[in-house]
Amino acid sequence: MPTKVFCDTQAIVFCGLAPERLSPAAANRMQMGWEQNSLACADIVLWEIAMLCKRRRIDPGTTIEEFLHYLEEGLALTVVPINRGIAVLAQADLFQHGDPADRLIAATALYYRAPLVTSDAKLRAIPELETIW
Repeated sequence: MPTKVFCDTQAIVFCGLAPERLSPAAANRMQMGWEQNSLACADIVLWEIAMLCKRRRIDPGTTIEEFLHYLEEGLALTVVPINRGIAVLAQADLFQHGDPADRLIAATALYYRAPLVTSDAKLRAIPELETIW
């Protein structure tokens, strides 16, 4: 896989619905990633976004399916599925995070040796994980 920059759920939601909530560094890196067709996310991010819509924690102003399509196509996201290596890495002791989705998101970025756009302080505290915020 060519060099990608991975985005967590919040970064993608902010980019799609409230770009002003991204930090300047995150906004710049996501813009550069979009221009270079190098933005990616773990597949569980799509599930989290769908869940947030269903629970009305976010309002995309359209159907869940249309919103996910807008994010995937509009951001030219590469959606990366979990694999054996990511599953094993997500169980590593370096994770203090209890949220399984966040562990998978971070493990995906680590597996591909790519930076992760995230505001999550627990993920940003992992020394092995390059983060952008």
